[in-house]
Amino acid sequence: MQMSLALALLQVPIPRDGLSVAADIAIVVTSLAVVILTLVGAMFLIRLNGAVTEMRIGVRQNLGPVSDRARSISDNVEFITQALRTDVERLNASVKSLTDRLQLASERMEERIEEFNALMEVVQTEAEDLFLDTASTVRGVRAGARSIGSPKRHRSPPAGDSPVVEEPAGVDPDARAGAAEEA
Repeated sequence: MQMSLALALLQVPIPRDGLSVAADIAIVVTSLAVVILTLVGAMFLIRLNGAVTEMRIGVRQNLGPVSDRARSISDNVEFITQALRTDVERLNASVKSLTDRLQLASERMEERIEEFNALMEVVQTEAEDLFLDTASTVRGVRAGARSIGSPKRHRSPPAGDSPVVEEPAGVDPDARAGAAEEA
């Protein structure tokens, strides 16, 4: 039945004016232009896809060795960085150890210097005492030698008085006092 309707429509002439015929022709031309543009666009996209595929293959072939080389360089840089880090850590540990040892040596040196200063104080005190004892002994020996060598003897002073020493003839008492002070 559909077929008979289509045949019936084709056989029956429809009255048309010029404007409707021009509109029908414009629709047909526009439809054909859209179909042609769609086909041209599809062909352009197929060619573009092929060019992109070829470019991707070319880039992969050209950049493959470059990326491998970059990866190798990156591995080398990482190895060098790790080696430097290890060396810096060792150096830091050595410096810390050296600093600790120097600090300990400094403390020991301070203790020894303090001990040496204390020893020198004792030696100086003993030397001073020895010098005074020696000077006192020498003075006593001189006085004894003078008293033995002089014809006049010392008298014992009365209680509370200072001893009186008589000088031998011809000896200046002031010169004698200066010699005793020098000894």
